[in-house]
Parts: sequence; C-alpha cells; structure tokens
Amino acid sequence: MTLTFGQVIGHLTAGIRKPDGTVDRLEPGAPESEVQGIVTAFSASQYVIEQAVLLGANLIITHEGVFYSHQDNREGLENDPVYRQKSALIASTGVGIYRFHDYVHRYTPDGIIEGLLRELEWEPYVERHLPHVSILSVPAASVSEIAGYLKQQLHIPYVRAAGNLSAVCSRVGVLVGYRGGGAATIPLFEQESLDLIIAGEGPEWETPEYIRDAVRQGRSQALIMLGHAESEAPGMKLLAQRLALQFPDVPVHYIQEQPVFQIV
Repeated sequence: MTLTFGQVIGHLTAGIRKPDGTVDRLEPGAPESEVQGIVTAFSASQYVIEQAVLLGANLIITHEGVFYSHQDNREGLENDPVYRQKSALIASTGVGIYRFHDYVHRYTPDGIIEGLLRELEWEPYVERHLPHVSILSVPAASVSEIAGYLKQQLHIPYVRAAGNLSAVCSRVGVLVGYRGGGAATIPLFEQESLDLIIAGEGPEWETPEYIRDAVRQGRSQALIMLGHAESEAPGMKLLAQRLALQFPDVPVHYIQEQPVFQIV
C-alpha cells in the first residue's frame, strides 16, 4: 500500500489544533509524493541530508529549521556559498523536508521532553507534566553525580552546571530547547520546591545569574544546561521508533549528529 508524505504528516498532527503562526511545514516536497524511507533528526544538516540519500530515504522530518533561523528568514543568504550549496544538494536529491516543531511540543506530554526522559530512564520518577516542564522526584544525588549521569545516558562529552556541585538534589524540573530563560525557570524553584533545573539553553544573564545569587545567599539551587540539540534530539529518536511501529513497511532511521560545539 502506498504511503504518502501527506499521510505521514496527517498522522503526526492528528488531533492537535493547528498552532497559530506555526513554523511546521513541508518544504520542499509535495503531500502526494510516495514515501520511500523516512529519516528523523534534530536538524536537517548537510550531513543528515547526505545520510538520508545514502539510506534511500526521501522524507526528512526535522525538528529545527533547515536554513539557520526559526522563522526560515533567508534574507541576506541569497549569495551565501554555504546556503547555495545546501540548497543545490536538496534540489538535486529530491528529498522532502518536513519541519516538525510546534505540533510535537503540543503533544501530551510534550513529545520532545518525553524522548529526553525516556533516554534518561527517568519516566518512573515523573510527578506530573506541565505544558513546558516536567516535575520529577529522582533518587537523591549530588549535582555533580547527576551531571555525570546525564553525560553517560545521552552520550555527550559535557554539560554546563551552575551552583554548588556537591549539593544533594531530588526535586528536579526538566525543560528542553530554549526554555531555560528566567521567566520559564526561576518561578519553578519556589512553586515546585525544586533543587535543580535541567534545561537545554537560555540567556546566560538570566537563570545562571539567579543561581549565582542564590548560592551567595546560602541556598542550594542548581542549574544544568545540556545544550539545545542535546536536550531535544532524544525526542526525534523516540519519534523514529514510533514511526517505525506505525509504518512497518517503510524504512525509518534516526540520524544522530555530533555535538556542534567543542571544548577547547
């Protein structure tokens, strides 16, 4: 039975009201195109596109944008050599690319947070899921020990931590992507009696500075920043697993990129 791009997208978005101003769209590609194989990834990078072609996949489902901006603003890129070469690669391969960002964050629970918690094997510790954060009670451990566990489970070389690394934590809030800003995180420490917040990224002058002052005042709150991709890629890995179960006759692959930053 033929499976089309549109049918896959319909499955992904079923039962969810279209988000206002959504960035989720199929571009390039036509809804009626037949799916030969699916690749999921955090970002449709040059490497991911090349690997999709090698795997015979013609539909890439990416969480983040293809051309370096959330709203797909390409102003100023028209003559950029990196942009032009990547555009030519996409055109020559004929792959379809579906941006899957807003809908998956509106799953219940958030599909990206769910993937991270599953990778960490922390699902049994969830107290409740809120729209932008999951509240957990984990076995008591120091900030340093939790940081080491995160690196081990996510297979990443580093995280960034603020606060007293020897402080013992059990009440944890988990956020992903760019939800590490002060407005999203600081109130949680008091409202949810949190010891630790784990997030993807956020402005360095907001939550980290709050933690600095908290520690100076003798408090034990702490913050661990995983990185944007490192926090959200597990959600796209989980998506691949679910698509493989939903569409068993179609090859489905998750492609993991290496961390974009290096510690030097």
